[in-house]
Formats: sequence, structure tokens, C-alpha cells
Amino acid sequence: MSKHPIRFILTDIEGTTSSVSFVYDVLFPYFREHASELLNLVHVEEVKLAMEAAKQQTLAEDGTPLMNDQEVIHQLIKWSVEDKKYTPLKTVQGVLWEKGYQDGSIQGHVYPDVAPMLQKWSSMGIQLGVFSSGSVKAQKLLFGHSVDGNLLNYFSAYFDTTTGMKRETETYQRIANELDMSPDAILFLSDIKEELQAAEVAGMRTIQLIRIGNTPSWENIAVDFNEVDKWLSTNSYDCI
Repeated sequence: MSKHPIRFILTDIEGTTSSVSFVYDVLFPYFREHASELLNLVHVEEVKLAMEAAKQQTLAEDGTPLMNDQEVIHQLIKWSVEDKKYTPLKTVQGVLWEKGYQDGSIQGHVYPDVAPMLQKWSSMGIQLGVFSSGSVKAQKLLFGHSVDGNLLNYFSAYFDTTTGMKRETETYQRIANELDMSPDAILFLSDIKEELQAAEVAGMRTIQLIRIGNTPSWENIAVDFNEVDKWLSTNSYDCI
């Protein structure tokens, strides 16, 4: 059976468009250093709901009741150190990172090959989207305040853990449904084998990014977005 043309490129962030070190050496430490500022933001609905969700998740997981906001913050910091992909943590991280991006303390790292290829693919009529464990808000902050300027205009869709976990096939099926596209019209880019496996089972085409420090573990690989573009050219009959 013939495949649909590639109409949409869905990309991961960490280890794909941006360095892992940016996340672990810049974003996570910034959150932990500024987490106490959440005490002044508990009146904000987004923060209030996230902290309540953190209480419920902690109680459900280990039966520990968090009695006050300070204890919730300690739990959030603990999850950050453990690199948990929990939605309440991702939400409050995005809130604090926004301040850092806006005052210039943080600039979103993207590899030099990313912006030119986003521009090229967009000009070809291929739609672009992001799927990251970081919140949609955090995604938009990174690309909106990147070292290469505001890249948000290239993206038409954003997905995070509210859609589903990244290693679950059902999540990629939901994404295809939301995009109203056949899964094999979507090319998913990630550095993580388990994510690529889930996307492939859902029917998407997949390429593993082998940035510095990553080891190939997938059939289709590319060292950067330039090589992804070469793959698209080689498979031009599959592209719009």
C-alpha cells in the first residue's frame, strides 16, 4: 500500500532541536533556584491548580499528604531533581521560566541547523509542530525567545503530556487525530528510541536525531536537520 505524502513534521525538543545540556544545566537549575517565588504566585489560577494536582499525585503515589504550599514546593523541586515528567511540575516550571525568558536571563538554545530548515520546510508547505514533555507554555517560551530569534511562526501545533505520555502509542494516534491527518503523513523526529517505537506503531514515519552524545539505535538516523532534509529530498515522491 502506498504511503501518504509527508504533510507534517512533528519534532521533539530535548536532544533534537535543542541540547540536553540546555535543559539540565540552564532550565532545571533556574527553576530550582527560583521555586520559592511560587509562594507569591499561588493566587494565579494556573499555579493554584498545578499545586493542588501535585498534592493529589503525591497522596496517590505514596500516601503522603502535603500540608502547605512550602511542602508542595519541596516536592516539586524533588521531582525536578529526579527529572519526573509530571504535568504539575511542567506547568510551574513554565511559569517561572517565562520570567527568565522575558527578562533576558534565559535564551532558548536551538542548534544552528534548526531555524534554516524550519524556514525551508515551511516554505515547502509542510506544516510543523512540537511534541515535548515540557509544557506547551515552556515550548513556546523556548522557541519564542531562542538564540535565533522568534521561531513561533513556523509552528502550527504544540503537544505536551496533557495529550499523553511520549512512549505510548495511543498518544501519537491522538496527535494524528487532532491534526486530522493519516499517521503516515506525519514525520516524527526524536532522539529517543522508545518514543520513535511508539510513533511508528501508531503509523508515523520516524527519524532518530543523533546529536553529540547520542548513540544510534534506530533504522532511520540523521545527525542534524540538514540530513533530515536530505532524507525528504531522497524520498521526494513521499513529500508534498
